[in-house]
Amino acid sequence: MDDKPRLRPLDFQPITHEGQQMWLLNDPLNLSEQQLIMPQALAQMLLFCDGAHSIAEIHQGFCQRLGQNLPLDLITDSLARLDEALLLDNDRSQQALEALKASYRNQSYRPPAYANRGYPGTPQALADMLNEYGRDDDLSEWKPWRGRGIISPHIDFQRGGPVYSKVWQRAKTAVLEADLVIIFGTDHKGGLGTFTLTRLPYATPYGVLPADHALINKLVDGIGEEAAFAEELHHQQEHSIELTAVWLHHIYREAGIEPKPMLPILIGSFQEFVHKGTHPSHDPQLMTAINILKKETKNRKVLAVASVDFAHVGPEFGDNYTMTEARREQLRQTDDFLVRAIVQGNDASFYDQIAGIQNSNKVCGFSPIYLMLRYLETTEGVQVAYDQCSADPANESLVSIAGVLLE
Repeated sequence: MDDKPRLRPLDFQPITHEGQQMWLLNDPLNLSEQQLIMPQALAQMLLFCDGAHSIAEIHQGFCQRLGQNLPLDLITDSLARLDEALLLDNDRSQQALEALKASYRNQSYRPPAYANRGYPGTPQALADMLNEYGRDDDLSEWKPWRGRGIISPHIDFQRGGPVYSKVWQRAKTAVLEADLVIIFGTDHKGGLGTFTLTRLPYATPYGVLPADHALINKLVDGIGEEAAFAEELHHQQEHSIELTAVWLHHIYREAGIEPKPMLPILIGSFQEFVHKGTHPSHDPQLMTAINILKKETKNRKVLAVASVDFAHVGPEFGDNYTMTEARREQLRQTDDFLVRAIVQGNDASFYDQIAGIQNSNKVCGFSPIYLMLRYLETTEGVQVAYDQCSADPANESLVSIAGVLLE
C-alpha cells in the first residue's frame, strides 16, 4: 500500500444496513466484484485519502474530526479493505484498469449493456415495443424533415418512450439521408469537460452500427490518445448513447436499409467550469475537438444528436423540496427558456442560463447540448415534445425531457 493513499473516483450512495446509516462505495468502472459499505462516521477518513496525507496523518485528521482518540488499526484495516477492493489509486488498481481496458478493446463491438434489462433483447420484441410508443402519434400532416440536429432523451424507454418516438419518427428522413450520425452523449461518470471516444462500434439487438475510424483517428491526432481514451471504459456501461443508438438503429431497420456510420462521443461534466467561473469555450481540448469535427465533416451530410435529459429535481436528487404543481409549472417555464436558446442556436444564452443558477436544476444534458450547438453553429429549430417524468414512488421528484429538431 502507498505511504500516502489516494482514493479513486467513486460514487457514494447512502443506504441503510442493519438499521444503521451507511455509505455504499460504488466503483463506476467495476474493477473489482467486491462492494464495500462504511459507517458514516468511519467514512470521514476518506476525506484525507487524497494522496497528500500519510497513514499517520489520515489517522490524526480522522481522530480530530471525530473528537476522540481511536486506534490506528481502524485506519490501517480500512485502508487494507479499500486496497483489496481496488478502490485506491495505486499500482494494483492501475493493473486491473489496464487489464479491463484490454478486455473491452479486444471485443469486435460494444455490446448493448441494457438489452434484456431496460428493453427487449430480441429484434422483433424490441421493434414491437418501440412501435407501440408511437401508436397514437398522428404524422399524417408531417412533411419530410431534413435538418441537421436532434435533441433526444436518454431516460429509460418505459418513461420516455412517447417522447423518443415523436422525435425519431419526425426525424426519419434526416436519419435515412445522413451519411454520418454523431451522438453527443452525457457521460454521467465523466470528469471535467472530457471528450471520450471509443473505436468499438456500438451494437444493438438489431445488429452493429458501423464506426467511422478515419474520423476517430483525426480526433485522436488532434486531442491526443490520453485525452480521447482515458475514460473509454465509461462507454461500457453508460446508457446515454446506447438508448439513443437503439432508436437510430430502429429507424434504419424499419426502412430496410443498412445503417450508416455512427460516431459516439461521451461528454463529461461542466460543473467545475461553472464553479470556477471559467468557460468551456476557452478549453483547448474541447474546442480543438469541435473544430476538427467541423473541418472533417464540412462536405458530408451529418446528423448530430444530443442524447440528453434536462432537469433532475426533488428529494430523489438531493433537493430539500418536493415538486408541487407550482414548482412543476415553474420548471416548465425554465425548460422552455432553455429550449428557446437551443432552437435559436444560441449556445451562449443556453450556457449562461444554466451557469447563472449554478446548474441547480441538475441538467445532465448541459455539456452535450452546448457542444452540439457549437458544432452546428447557426441553426434554428422546433420543439416537438416535452414531458416531466416521475423519479420516485411518491411522485415528489422528476426528470424533465424534451424533443427538439434543429435545421
